[in-house]
Amino acid sequence: MQPSQLSSGDVIADRRADYAKMLDEGGEAEAAAELMEQALELAPTWAAGWYRLATYREKAGRADTAVEAYRRTLELDPDDIFGAGLKLALLGDAEMPAQPSSRYVERLFDDYADRFETSLVEKLDYSVPQKIVALVASTGRHYQRAVDLGCGTGLLGPEIRAHVTELEGFDLSQNMLAKAAEKRVYDHLAQADLSLAPEASGLFTDGPRHRADLVTAADVLMYLGNLESVFAIVDTLAAPGADFVFSVEDGGDGAGFYLAPSLRYAHSEIYVKGLAAAHGLEIRNSVKTTIRKDGGKPVSGILFLTRKTI
Repeated sequence: MQPSQLSSGDVIADRRADYAKMLDEGGEAEAAAELMEQALELAPTWAAGWYRLATYREKAGRADTAVEAYRRTLELDPDDIFGAGLKLALLGDAEMPAQPSSRYVERLFDDYADRFETSLVEKLDYSVPQKIVALVASTGRHYQRAVDLGCGTGLLGPEIRAHVTELEGFDLSQNMLAKAAEKRVYDHLAQADLSLAPEASGLFTDGPRHRADLVTAADVLMYLGNLESVFAIVDTLAAPGADFVFSVEDGGDGAGFYLAPSLRYAHSEIYVKGLAAAHGLEIRNSVKTTIRKDGGKPVSGILFLTRKTI
């Protein structure tokens, strides 16, 4: 049995876990936690079960015992596909990870792919693709080859297609890539990991260096934390004079980035400008705007139009 499996492998434990989920959805987090504890007595090595117990305890206001369950999750699942390490950081039990586990991000979006667009566009008022394209259009350029980093289900593709001759898309999630392929607007789609160095990322398996005159990253960088690897990839991917257009969640006036309760990272304008300068990118425009809603509240972001100096 893999620790990521939704089933514990024990029928009675699974039944109790299902009841616990129903209690949690009914607002009875404490009762859900107690029933989940009973389930884990029968399946003590079930990592997914320990993560669920941790979330129930956290909702019930039992942060100390939630920490214990998150720690147990991480012990059973060192690849951290559930993001227990991020939770421990938010609860003050661990340092903030510079980047989340790639396995966590991959699983998150593999699971999210089928309902991604409905949730993001219809419920969260997501508007980043349109705002990214407005910045691209403001340059007055038509691009020969664009590379859409973290393309997801391809929401940016139809918006930007009229501005480019060839369009490539890369994402960590195979399920998201499958959804993007259904739109039939990308000339090439492949898996890539933006948290890795350029040569290991997957961006250059089938394509040369410095091939893009436009690189985009719409609502992607908030899942990465430290952005050094991303800017190194863009530096390797972009031709001289290429534009890099992207969004971040607004991290305020600090000099770095932080992990928000949403388990996404927010980056300060100072931090982004420093990375851009270090990688030969001139900031041509930046726009502060609302990029989506979260819990019914607007999420502030910053959109950047940068150009690689020749």
